[in-house]
Amino acid sequence: MPVPWFLLSLALGRSPMVLSLEKLMGPQDTARCSPGLSCHLWDGDVLCLPGSIVSAPGPVLVPTRLQTELVLRCYQETDCDLCVRVAIHLAVHGHWEEPKDEDKFGRAADPELEEPRNAFLQAQVVLSFQAYPTARCVLLEVQVPAALVQPGQSVGSVVFDCFEAALGAEVRIWSYTQPRYQKELNFTQQLPALPWLNVSADGDDVYLVLDVSEEQRFGLSLYWNQIQGPTKPWWHRNLTGPQTITLNHTDLFPCLCIQVWPLEPDSVRTSVCPFREDPRAHRNLWRAARLQLLPPRGWRLDAPCSLLAEATLCWQAPGGGPCQSLVPPLYQANVTVNKTLELPLLNAHPNLCVQVSSWEKLQLQECLWADSLRALKDDLLLVETRGLQDNRSLCALEPSGCTPLLSKASTRAARLGEQLLQDLQSGQCLQLWEDELRALWACPMDKYVHQRWALVWLACLLLASVLFLLFLFRKDHVKAAATARAALLLYSAEDSGFERLVGALASALCQLPLQVTVDLWSRRELSAQGPLAWFHAQRRQTLQEGGVVVLLFSPGAVALCHEWLQDSASASASAPHGPHDAFAASLSCVLPDFLQGRAPGRYVGAYFDGLLPSGAVPALFRSVPVFSLPSQLPDFLGTLQGPGAPGPGRLGERAKQVSRALQPTLDQLLQALGDPGGPGGGTRDGT
Repeated sequence: MPVPWFLLSLALGRSPMVLSLEKLMGPQDTARCSPGLSCHLWDGDVLCLPGSIVSAPGPVLVPTRLQTELVLRCYQETDCDLCVRVAIHLAVHGHWEEPKDEDKFGRAADPELEEPRNAFLQAQVVLSFQAYPTARCVLLEVQVPAALVQPGQSVGSVVFDCFEAALGAEVRIWSYTQPRYQKELNFTQQLPALPWLNVSADGDDVYLVLDVSEEQRFGLSLYWNQIQGPTKPWWHRNLTGPQTITLNHTDLFPCLCIQVWPLEPDSVRTSVCPFREDPRAHRNLWRAARLQLLPPRGWRLDAPCSLLAEATLCWQAPGGGPCQSLVPPLYQANVTVNKTLELPLLNAHPNLCVQVSSWEKLQLQECLWADSLRALKDDLLLVETRGLQDNRSLCALEPSGCTPLLSKASTRAARLGEQLLQDLQSGQCLQLWEDELRALWACPMDKYVHQRWALVWLACLLLASVLFLLFLFRKDHVKAAATARAALLLYSAEDSGFERLVGALASALCQLPLQVTVDLWSRRELSAQGPLAWFHAQRRQTLQEGGVVVLLFSPGAVALCHEWLQDSASASASAPHGPHDAFAASLSCVLPDFLQGRAPGRYVGAYFDGLLPSGAVPALFRSVPVFSLPSQLPDFLGTLQGPGAPGPGRLGERAKQVSRALQPTLDQLLQALGDPGGPGGGTRDGT
């Protein structure tokens, strides 16, 4: 397709050298030779069949070097295509055979025998060209007088005009003779792409600089080029002259492309996608990706661009260990995004999860229990392998591997092997998946736990009875304990001073009828399970018990929230997350609750006087009550304790008690923030 002169001028630059490119008028291919040679170009293209190398019967012409030159093939004066001219340098390969003595006498007596040396040396030279999606082969016949033949010497060159190619294309050229006497020559060249476009970065800003002429009018569009689906336009303008467009680094995605075209009828558009290999674009893509499990057995991966990722099913056992991969395939290569897919399951189970990984790194995980808040079941997964003649073997999936039943291993599955076989045969196990060779079964373990711990439970009941008698003497404390409500505190661990303030608040709340959970008191479990798994378990337990999750907002927490919401105004203010920062790990689960309207009644927000302005809390989180501490402590405590909260007088006393415990630490932190060199202005606590 002819390309307007505008696009070629953009690609090749505005320097005077552009005008020096030779223009070839018309669509015909041509060939010409250096003086002394004669050549002919066959009509049409030929098949590219190099064949095997054969021995030369005598002197033959062979290509020795390839040269290329860019020219313009024009259909009109300003309607041209970029074209590649190829020059093939030829030389003589091989020698004349020297005649024997009797042949010399015969040649002297008969002059006609000297005719071969007075004839022409002829060769058929094939020129092969590839530039995706184009592939061509042409055939050139070349003749050189035998008198000019000197073995090993160059005899001249043949020039072919020309092979058309696209802007920015990589062209590959091969040349050989038919028949072939040596290894074919090859040459690779990268044609100019779009030097008029320059991408640069300055901090969080990315600049697209378009260097075109002052009077040039053109259209510019930014769009998401999706392989799996239509393109999605994002930004479009009609512009004139040089332009600089500013993007934030959070706007970058691998599929973000730029398209430009002249503002004239039936113009040809050219596109470039400069962020395909940009690490920031790939990080943004995974931050924007969302994995959903849809009832009853569907799953969906939503993302702005296509992803090179693998999806697998896994089994999440209670206790927070790693999710163990399972056999059923999920079309692992090239996961289709923005499309609902079906899980290959016969029955759903809360312990089943979907993992999405890229380059062997886990990026996303979602489990069937996440939306329903059902607890993970203490079921044992049996893997059945079927052989010939109805033979089958069973093993139990455990953290140490797949343990064969009836083995002598010291694991729970080995000890209960016979009972598990009976459960399977009696239909007490749930079949999750099967094919011709394998099957998966989930067998409940509740009854075995009850049997084993019956005596322990009996002793616990006896101990509970004794404790109950003791507690009768402290009725007020018993009532308070009975009505205690669970509260999970989440905060961004910015520095040691803020952690001390959170610890003071948690300790003061524990003096009230509240069951407080905070990661400061669970560092060992947090390190063993990881922040995400620890938060999942604590959040599920708190909400199942009718408790509440308290979000403590600070400047760092607000920055993290804006970063997850891709708010460019504060994304750069986010602090690095420590190994125990449960707040950063929890945002992937907290944000969906607010976005889907499930937060009221489950969440409460709070911030400390003097540390954060009241308007700094993101609007998304104001769908739940947000309190300023300690100025609004009575209302805050009433909301935490729920319907069983005492009257206003009792709440006021408790608020004063919490305020007395909280105020000294808050004053110390505010003083440290005012004096950066003070004891509270240190670095973030790394414990």
